[in-house]
Amino acid sequence: MGAHHDHDPHEAAPPAGRALRLGIGGPVGSGKTALTAALCRALRDEYALAVVTNDIYTTEDADFLRRAAVLPDDRITAVRTGCCPHTAIRDDISANLDAVEDLQARHGRLDLVLVESGGDNLTALFSRGLADLQIFVLDAAGGDDVPRKGGPGVAQADLLVINKTDLAPLAGSDVARMERDALRVRGGKPVALTSLRERPDAPEVAAWVRGALRRARGAAAAAP
Repeated sequence: MGAHHDHDPHEAAPPAGRALRLGIGGPVGSGKTALTAALCRALRDEYALAVVTNDIYTTEDADFLRRAAVLPDDRITAVRTGCCPHTAIRDDISANLDAVEDLQARHGRLDLVLVESGGDNLTALFSRGLADLQIFVLDAAGGDDVPRKGGPGVAQADLLVINKTDLAPLAGSDVARMERDALRVRGGKPVALTSLRERPDAPEVAAWVRGALRRARGAAAAAP
């Protein structure tokens, strides 16, 4: 089932009356956990947040977020997938849904739940039954040919983040080319260039998330 990326086996849940669920995916080492931490720091004083992380066997990403004190410990939950992370965010989303629902039951009204996938390849997409919106993170030092190769994660995510732009010159990557290729592959959907080392608050990404939350609140207010 995981190979059929144009088919989502789960119905999208109606978002009215619950937290916006934002998936964060991308290859190993691209900076997903660092971006999750940055968003928590940037948004925690404005919104009620919680985080679900996915790792195959460990709780390493959740432990990193707790050590960094980006949120109170009980607002961070780890899912051990025991399998390819893509399966747990796309095919069998039950463990992640259980984690999200447990966070909501413990903390009452939440505005935003960040669901960070374990590291995966360019095909990794979240089911719309799990994530209302999704961010896909690439590493600029991973090669400037990656965006033009496309793949569901690059092409279909609501926001593509090209991270570690500070390392691009060391790897011989042309960031401007990566941005052009990404915009073409994505049909104009937004692309953000970031260096979490140089700008650890990820202002462009945080601004995009704020806009998504405003739109979600407006849609909820307009619902009958």
